[in-house]
Amino acid sequence: MPYGTDLKESIRVLHVEDDMALATLVRKALARRGHETVHVTTGDEALRLITAGGVDIVALDHTLAAETGLDILARMGPRGSRPPVVYVTGSMDARLAIEALKQGADDYVIKDASEEFFDLLIAALEQAFERWRLKSARARDQQLIREARDRAEMLLKEVNHRVANSLGLVAAMVRMQASAVSDPHARHALEETQSRISAVAGVHRHLYTSDNIGEVDIGAYLSHLVGELSASLAGNGVLRMVKTELIPISLPTDKAVTLGVMVGELVTNAFKYAYPADVTGEIRVRSQKLDNGRLQICVDDDGIGWDGTGAAQGTGIGSKVLRAMARNLDAEVSYAQLNPGTSVSIEFPIG
Repeated sequence: MPYGTDLKESIRVLHVEDDMALATLVRKALARRGHETVHVTTGDEALRLITAGGVDIVALDHTLAAETGLDILARMGPRGSRPPVVYVTGSMDARLAIEALKQGADDYVIKDASEEFFDLLIAALEQAFERWRLKSARARDQQLIREARDRAEMLLKEVNHRVANSLGLVAAMVRMQASAVSDPHARHALEETQSRISAVAGVHRHLYTSDNIGEVDIGAYLSHLVGELSASLAGNGVLRMVKTELIPISLPTDKAVTLGVMVGELVTNAFKYAYPADVTGEIRVRSQKLDNGRLQICVDDDGIGWDGTGAAQGTGIGSKVLRAMARNLDAEVSYAQLNPGTSVSIEFPIG
């Protein structure tokens, strides 16, 4: 039979046909291909067998005694809830075949008395079943992939939750240690360490509360980070006001961690060194997407000003951290003196 496919399995065909002689011939032709046929003459019988299960595909004749195949097709329901259907009609009118396809048939065959009809019917049944089988397998695979992804995301959120809690505990212990130290230099060093730990913890906190566990909204994250830093440093008697103007843009987790540490360093430096101890001052953190596809984040103040040259104030660890983080981010860090104050820019590729 030249029209057949190379199916490796037998299929169970439900044949809806009220011409008993033709039904017998179809059954014999399908048996020669190794397929089983269940024959019924009415739509009610067909629907009962489909509901019971075990039917692989339906060969549905158009002209029946009490109804048409289109009536039965409408009663079968949508494609996903029943077996595929090959519509069989003796009419040469293409509009009938098109209507059957519109109503959910998977293929159609023109019925006549020639031997070729049986070959065409078997080929249509085998091909429609194979398409349905592959589609069903693909749908099952996609469902398994979705379920595996959901489980992985749930586990990763739990990991981020635990990491954030652990880092928060470490930051709290460092803060307690800083409050117990009398040496001001040691206390400042511990406070800076606490800020760096909090910056990393903030990323993980955002990850387990976000729907996208692979990326962080850098605008929301930095706003939260700067707010926490401001509250922490203000608690030490430093009189500063921090304002943010950050665009919402998502970055991968590793870039967010690096950027958070860098911005935390710059904001902390501005708190500590931009203004005299008894002067109230403003610090601004802003971001913009540049035309060259890079992101620019600036930390500005109106203080005494520094152009980035000469010896850094403090221990110099913050400057080393900035340089190391800039290399990780492939970022350029530049300083500009304002009138008055300083603007520090971090510029790096988004992609």
